[in-house]
This record gives sequence, structure tokens and C-alpha cells, in this order.
Amino acid sequence: MNGTAAVARTGAEELERRFGDPWDPANPVGHAATVAADERDEVVADAERLLDSYGLGAEFVPVGLGGRLDRLDRLVEVMRAVFRRDPALGLGYGASSFIAAVNVWSSGSEEQRRRLAGLLLGGGRVATLYHELEHGNDLAGAEFAARPRADGTLRLHGRKEVVSNVERAEAMVIFSRTSDRPGSRSHSQLLVEKKDLPADRFRYRPRFPSAGMRGVLLGGIEFDDCPVGPEAVVGRLGQGVESAFRSFQITRTALPAMATPILDTGLRTTLRFVRSRRLYGGRASDLPLVRQTLAEAFTDLLVCDAVSTTGARAVHLLPGATALYSSAVKFLVSKRLMDAMDRLSVVLGAHFYLREGEFAVFQKQLRDLQVVGFGHAARVACLASVLPQLPGAARRAAGTGATPALLSRIGAPLPPLDFGRITLAATGPDELAAVPARMAGELAGDAECRELGRLAGLFAAEAERVRADALALAPRDLAVGGPADALEVPARYAAVLAAACCLTTWRDNRDGGDPFLADPLWAEAALTRLLGRTGRGGRLPPGRAEPMFRALLARDDARRGFDLAGRPLPG
Repeated sequence: MNGTAAVARTGAEELERRFGDPWDPANPVGHAATVAADERDEVVADAERLLDSYGLGAEFVPVGLGGRLDRLDRLVEVMRAVFRRDPALGLGYGASSFIAAVNVWSSGSEEQRRRLAGLLLGGGRVATLYHELEHGNDLAGAEFAARPRADGTLRLHGRKEVVSNVERAEAMVIFSRTSDRPGSRSHSQLLVEKKDLPADRFRYRPRFPSAGMRGVLLGGIEFDDCPVGPEAVVGRLGQGVESAFRSFQITRTALPAMATPILDTGLRTTLRFVRSRRLYGGRASDLPLVRQTLAEAFTDLLVCDAVSTTGARAVHLLPGATALYSSAVKFLVSKRLMDAMDRLSVVLGAHFYLREGEFAVFQKQLRDLQVVGFGHAARVACLASVLPQLPGAARRAAGTGATPALLSRIGAPLPPLDFGRITLAATGPDELAAVPARMAGELAGDAECRELGRLAGLFAAEAERVRADALALAPRDLAVGGPADALEVPARYAAVLAAACCLTTWRDNRDGGDPFLADPLWAEAALTRLLGRTGRGGRLPPGRAEPMFRALLARDDARRGFDLAGRPLPG
């Protein structure tokens, strides 16, 4: 079996093996080396060479173009092996190219797809040029211009800022204003290779220093009447906003999912600390408050995994609802990850901000995670994109909650990823929002799962309240600049969606051979944590916290991941 075939078959497991034990101080790509590189505002050069030899770029290229991208959940699993070690490596080496490439796979011409595939398969990078500091997430306000000429060429003028890998990338996807008319048809996306540009018509701006993701090269670029050919336009002139919104549905789902192992590393570091720390004649891990805090962080990780895994599989199985689900996934997962890491930092105390020593990786992961929460799209922007879709979703609400078979089954087969099925707005019934009511009914007569059924019933009631509130929203509530409290409705909807994902994950993996996943305990703990968003507490009672903490310890002792799959990990 050749090297390429071995990589394709083993995926994340192969990368974990190559990275080795992160706690070994002699490991050239371990935690010690990663923290030291971060202090220099770099990523570990040996880690980049490791990804070069693995051929990570192939993970972002569809199978039909010679790559390995056929299902989103598999890509997430592979990238988690990178983010677990160094989020800056995951974003800077790979995910930033994926963000750009999705625009071309979904809207580009066959020639553009072929060219970009060749670049990524050859180890190249592509940068996404969206941001202008004056406009932030307001794409429609972007002023960077690509002015069409009579001969069909375009002239680039203006600057883009806070761009990952803008200097290192061989190609760029540039979001540009191609018309001065108001409206959503005034912008286009361009795929440009630097080798085709006159060197005297563009220059790089100084690098932006950052508190998190310090190894990611965040820079800027400025163009001055730089010519590009008409073949650079991705899709049609004026299609830029539409193309971007389609791609966001993929990336807003995938990027938070890739980042969930940051909490895994944070948990593992905190456990390492409390199991070695002596307090009051015993270990810190013996203290009830410490055990509860870690049990709740573990539960939050499972919630994030259930939401992101279901969201990734829904892109294949429920593409008509992905416009609704993707932004809710980004909002909920990024916020819950950050909140959990903040609580773990309290357990670590003064050790959480130390920049050297055994536990120094925690402060780096904590800082890097903040970028996941706002990078690419701020959480409030995600809520704002969900809000106007909720009334329509409420009117189309599915009455059965009959989600596709094995929607949340870890590793189960999926149809190929079809970018053409992604719609600009949710058009299909909201199958997931109806899940709590259906599961509450199904579990009502099951003595073993009575408590899970009760919790499902609470979310079924919340889903009805959210539906009623969505239908009551006035047009002014949905408009840009509407009342801020209207965003509470999509935030509450995200909690209902998360509960549904946890329920389908428990249901679909109940017979998969893993006793932990089959046990309703973790799903009960997950829904209990999510109740905090509905004003009903959210803290785990001792009867749930203690067995969850023991399960966490067992995973740690067995050197297994803390996510739903619980795969073996080096070290």
C-alpha cells in the first residue's frame, strides 16, 4: 500500500501517530516546542513539515479533483488532530485555505477548480481576502474595488486587512466591489494567483500582532490599479455576496467543530494539574467543587461534539436547513468552548497564565480559542443571520422530528458532499427542532430513560415557546439595526437545537457498542447543562457530576480522547 493510500485510510489516527506524545519534552512537535514557538510568534517548523509530508492540502480538495474531501465529518476529524496540538497550526496551515477553497468549489468554473486543486495538492496555500477594518463583518459595505474595464479586465484598488497567510499564499480569493450601485449584487469574488500579477501593483501591509493565534501570519495587502483578467471572476459578476453566504454554511459548521479539541487539551492539562497538586492532605482532584467543574467541562465538550458532528452530517443529509443550522452551530459551540475553558482557568488558578513549564500550553490554547469565537464571523453576526430565518422555519416546523436515519451516528456512511445543494436560506422543514417532543413521547414509557424523557419534554416546551416568539417577531425586529433583545430568540433556538443534537446523538449511537454512549447518563448531563440557557440552572447535581467525573478519569487513564468517539491518543 502506497503512502497516499495509507493516509487516506487512516486519516486522523495517522496524524495523531505522527505527532506523537505531546507531553514528551523531547518531542519536536510536542507542547513544549509549541509553546516556545508561540513565544516567538511562530508555529513549529517541524510540525509544518509533518503536515507537508502527510499532504494536508489534499484534505481540502474534493475527491473528484484528486483530493480526499468527500465528507465534512471526516475532514473535521482530521483537522481536530492538528487543532488539538496547536490551533494556530490548524488555522494557519490548513483551515484558512479551506475557507477560501470552499468559495471556488461551490461557485467557481471547472478551470478555476482544477487550478486551485493543483495548487493545494502541490502543497500551496490560498488566502481569503474578506476583511476591511472599517467594515468588519459588513460584507455589503466592503469598499475594496475591482473596477471592470471595457476590454473585460478588472483593476484592483484598495486594501484588505487581518488576512491569514496573505504573504505566504500563492493564490487569493478576493471579495471585491465591482459596482457602485447599492444592493447585494455589487460585489464579486476573484480567484487570483500572485504569479499572474505585476509585482509593482501590490504591496504587503505590516503584520497585525495578536494575543491569540500568534503563530498565524495576520497581515494586509494593498493594490494600486492592479490588472486581472475576466477569468478571475468566481461565478458571475455580482455573485460575491451569494457565493460567500453559501460558503459560510460550510465553514461556520466546520471550523468550530475542528476547534473542539482545544477544550480536550484544556481538560487534559487541568486534570494533569489537579491529580498532581496536593491540598489539605489530599489531591486537588478530591475536592468536590473541582470534580464538579471538570465534570461540567467534560459534559460541555460532549455537547459541542454532538452539535458540531450533527451539524457536519446535516450538510450532507439536510442541506435545505444548513443555512439555519450552521450559524447556530458556530454561535453555540464557540461560546460553550470558551466558557468551559474560562471555568477551567479558575481551577488552575495562577498556573493558568504561566507561559513556561508543564502547564503552559493551557494559556496558549485559551488565547487561541478566543479567535475561534469571533474570527471568520462574530457570534452576534451568527445570531443576526439566524434571526430572519426563524419565522419561516417556525411556519415550516416539522411535526414529527423524523430526522434522517443515523443523522448523528459517528462515522456512519454519508452521500458525497454536494456544494450545489446548499441554499442561501433555509427552505426545508426544521427536523431538529421537533426532536425533543418526539423523543419525550418515545421515552415516556421507558423506565431506564424516564429522566432523559423528562428533560426532553422541557426542551420540547421551550421549542414551542421559541416557535411562538419567532412567529410574533415584527419586520422591524428582523431588520439590521433592530432591537438587540430580538437576538435572544435565536440564542434560545440554538439551545433547543443543541438539545436535539444531543438526543439524536444518544439515539443514533445507542447500539454502536460503546457502553458510555449507550448510557443515558451523558445525555441527561448534556441536557441539564443546556437548561442553563433556558433559565433553569444548568449545574450538574452530584448524582450526575460524580459519575461523569469518574468517566473522565477513566478516559484520561486509558489515554483516550474526551470527545464522543473517545479514540486512543498518544501520551
